[in-house]
Amino acid sequence: MKDESKIKVSIITPCFNEGKYIGQCLDSITAQDYPKDKLEVLVIDGKSTDRTREIVEKYIKEYPFIKLLDNPERIQTFATNIGIRNAKGNVIIRMDAHAGYPSDYISKSIYWLKKSEADCVGGLWITNPGKNTLIANTIAFALSNRFGVGNSYFRIGSKEPKYVDTVPFGCYRKEVFDRVGLFDENLNRTDDIEFNLRLKRAGGRVLLVPEIKSYYYARSGLKSLAQQNFGNGFWVIYSLRFVKLPFSIRHLIPFVFVITLLGSALLTLIFKPFVYLLILAGGSYLIANIFFSLQVSFKKGLKYFPALVLTFFTLHFSYGIGSLSGLMKYAFGKRGNGCFQ
Repeated sequence: MKDESKIKVSIITPCFNEGKYIGQCLDSITAQDYPKDKLEVLVIDGKSTDRTREIVEKYIKEYPFIKLLDNPERIQTFATNIGIRNAKGNVIIRMDAHAGYPSDYISKSIYWLKKSEADCVGGLWITNPGKNTLIANTIAFALSNRFGVGNSYFRIGSKEPKYVDTVPFGCYRKEVFDRVGLFDENLNRTDDIEFNLRLKRAGGRVLLVPEIKSYYYARSGLKSLAQQNFGNGFWVIYSLRFVKLPFSIRHLIPFVFVITLLGSALLTLIFKPFVYLLILAGGSYLIANIFFSLQVSFKKGLKYFPALVLTFFTLHFSYGIGSLSGLMKYAFGKRGNGCFQ
């Protein structure tokens, strides 16, 4: 790869009704220390009905390297592919609107892409609360904890660079898409997980670099957290209709948890000794939940303990129920890329 300061970089930013966040996202992109004459920013909007387009158009007047493209399908995966097809850069970085980026995000990504010769480079995802409330802070803590998200290193952290299954807001060599293809447009979510696993199976490498950081704003309430994770869990399983094994084993753990609870509860109605399995499964989870909730509370404040227990349960149960729903849709539903067709 050429000298990193001379590489043309295309930033792809899918969005829909991100009026609350798109301004600060573009502020963080325009504040990058990377040469602006080697940068293009493609904002792909899914016909937003709030002030998103108005805000983007103001930035376009000030920064000619920002462009606004339309995504008639509104689905994020379509937006990503529209951006890739229109990108003129040698390197493509997806930088979502619901996040912020330090001024060296691009330059560090390019540096490590060159240094490592990886096919994709990404960094740590620092989770910030969506609001300054007890529940919002608790959600941010849970999404950064191993008990909450498993061994997702971009969430829980890593002390040194390491090759992983996936990273958020990846920095890709453009030729990767010629070799592996685009993102699967059948997938409404988990498209980045599936693409990076497909890249790895084709012999590519995905590198996580701790010194590269982005800042994500988590959901601020338990209802919105449950809705988001239900969708994530749904698409982990339902994606099997379109692609082969689009996830890692850790994504199935909430599903196994929910199936064990519901299955043992139903079997207890037929054969009462199954109540011991229900007690064992539920009791083991409760003990683990309390242990990790206390562990976090001792660091962040004991006032968070009750909310952490509830947040961890909401996170796991909604994801598992979503996966069960995805399995039912996979087995009995019509083919399509909507959750409830």
